Amino acid sequence: MLTIIGCGNLNRNDDAVGVIIAQRLQQYLAKNVHPQIRVFDCGTAGMEVMFQARGSKKLIIVDASCTGSQPGAIFKVPGDELEGLPEPSYNLHDFRWDHAIAIGKKIFVDDFPQDVTVYLIEAENLDFGLDLSPVVQHSANLVCAELINIIQQNVSP
Repeated sequence: MLTIIGCGNLNRNDDAVGVIIAQRLQQYLAKNVHPQIRVFDCGTAGMEVMFQARGSKKLIIVDASCTGSQPGAIFKVPGDELEGLPEPSYNLHDFRWDHAIAIGKKIFVDDFPQDVTVYLIEAENLDFGLDLSPVVQHSANLVCAELINIIQQNVSP
């Protein structure tokens, strides 16, 4: 089972890129059914990431990044390099997808994917708004095409 999760905030321009890619992949899967592939839009809910990933063998997370790199830059990173334990907090919004990877492995052990890949697309504009910037839109198209290729490769004959 392959699970792909898009994260982000639809109301913050480029921060929506992970969610938009997840929605596109859901539309693709509605027309090209693959029972061993699941795609979720988890928005900004890290706890949701942890529970939706449970039971999968492979997990791909897609989100925006803000590292000061060239806008539209695409980073493909092993999840092990990004997972981190959360700081103590009373706010579930502080529990992010990087925490979900670390805690999911601890809680669910063998029922949580050990094979985790994260696609990050460097944002240009994180102001309030509903549109991806052109450079991030282009990168979203590239990542979406790569993920469709991965979906097609993960289909059992």
